[in-house]
Amino acid sequence: MSLSRHVDPEEIVHHLKDIKLQEKGSSSQRQNHLTPYTSSYASQEDIPKYKIPEDGTPGDTVYAMLRDELDLDGRPNLNMASFVNTYIEENAQKLFVENLGKNMSDMDEYPAMISFSERCVSILAHLWGVQKGEKAIGTATVGSSEAVHLGGLAMKRRWQEKRWAEGKDAYKPNIIMGANAQVALEKFARYFDVEARILPVSAKSNYCLDPDLVKENLDENTIGVFIILGSTYTGHYEPVEEIHKILDDFESQTGIDIPIHVDAASGGFVAPFTYAKTGGQKWNFELPRVKSINVSGHKYGLVTPGVGWIVWRDESFLPKHLVFELHYLGGTEYSYTLNFSRPGAQVIVQYYNLIHLGFQGYRDVVENCLSNARLLSKALEATGWYTCVSDIHRPPQNKQAASLTAGSSGEEGKNEQSSSESQNDDQKKAEREETSADYTPGLPVVSFRFTDEFQKEYPHVKQETVSLLMRARQWIIPNYALPPNEDQTEILRVVVRESFSFDLIDKLVTDLVSVTETLMENDEVDLSVLQGHQGGRRRPVTKEDKKRQKEERKREEKGKGEEKGKREEKKEEKKRMGEGIHRSVC
Repeated sequence: MSLSRHVDPEEIVHHLKDIKLQEKGSSSQRQNHLTPYTSSYASQEDIPKYKIPEDGTPGDTVYAMLRDELDLDGRPNLNMASFVNTYIEENAQKLFVENLGKNMSDMDEYPAMISFSERCVSILAHLWGVQKGEKAIGTATVGSSEAVHLGGLAMKRRWQEKRWAEGKDAYKPNIIMGANAQVALEKFARYFDVEARILPVSAKSNYCLDPDLVKENLDENTIGVFIILGSTYTGHYEPVEEIHKILDDFESQTGIDIPIHVDAASGGFVAPFTYAKTGGQKWNFELPRVKSINVSGHKYGLVTPGVGWIVWRDESFLPKHLVFELHYLGGTEYSYTLNFSRPGAQVIVQYYNLIHLGFQGYRDVVENCLSNARLLSKALEATGWYTCVSDIHRPPQNKQAASLTAGSSGEEGKNEQSSSESQNDDQKKAEREETSADYTPGLPVVSFRFTDEFQKEYPHVKQETVSLLMRARQWIIPNYALPPNEDQTEILRVVVRESFSFDLIDKLVTDLVSVTETLMENDEVDLSVLQGHQGGRRRPVTKEDKKRQKEERKREEKGKGEEKGKREEKKEEKKRMGEGIHRSVC
């Protein structure tokens, strides 16, 4: 009898359920229940998945069933794949729950909440070095994706208006970004009919946007450049100031003025607070070409998922064409977001964090994250099995810039309120303790891979298997290829967030060493069953699979008599197992 290669688990369960009900002579009618697990959903029916049920079900039952299914999810605090914050403190939780019903689109009805949003925009504008005389403008968004799209739309519209004023066509806009760009940046180009000039990255450019390639791809149709403050692959900051100088040179030669939008989804709440800053390089509104910056409040802004921010350095850089005047619910409102209704509770928590933590509080959080990321990086490399592609644990190449940064008080981060006393305090602290200023600046991200020596000695061990076995220990550590042009190299990546404590690092390193040793001790045949099944996800059963199964059953029925005869002959033969049960099966 041949075994089917694919089965439909839902079909099996439903078939057995029908048999069970027939044997009992029972119906599918719901019973009165004493606990959630004495209801019909406990053993007679499954939860409706694709159509709304005819009748409702007691809330405690539904709660228990859904909660139990959600137990199959990964644990957020052990999800090292995500930049998204997984912890907020108790007072923030209270504010969040108390304001769940507030809608950001109802400006006239919730003026205090809208005021909090405006205050956050002002705080961020000053944090990012808005210049004297400029009237910064911005808004809360659902996340950085929406914020990036708004920044791109503003650049596109300004480019169009300038082209029309000059009597030129505006049919072929293009925008420049690196191949390491997050998908939201490419979505902007595709959704809003802009040619995406996605430039290849390399080890030379730290797998980030290469300034030399930017220079080669500029023309009169370039609406702007997306520059990332914190690559999601390795945590490196892209060289905003260096690219700014290239655009200056291009304008001096051609007269074409090209702006910059900084995607600081993670770095916008990291770089301003660290002693390292960005290694002595400017990145924010101190650079005239930087017209807009976005950040995710739900990453290192320490809010739960659902809030991002975009700030333009001056209201003149937000085209009036993108601003809608609404006469709605009794008031006049101005809207320039892609989403209308959106939650307001996250905005309130963002303002709470900014006031509660202050500059020094945020500094303590991100410095701790970077310190833990350095510890993890050094521990991994100490094994001799792994090498880090990220650089935050290595001394900076430009030590002079780092030394200047270490003594910096972060004027852009203290809203121009820093005193000489606080500058001295910062300098003393940097001098007496090891800080981020002693290392290469970047996000608290640890990207690592097998060393070349390890790969030569254990060629059958694959990094995806490490990821899979760590998942079995509840750690979610993705393994994936670097951007195109460097995608022959795969990396494992850990994002160090506020809640990733020293104790968890100890446990992570212990588990990673144990898993790696296990793989080193097993041979290629043992590991083959694991590879290619990342995350344990099975391929869905298709119609073709079911058709193939039916054909196999027909063949089985046809040869049933012959097979029975063969089995009778073999009964008398004494069989032994060839090699025993393979370890990979146990």
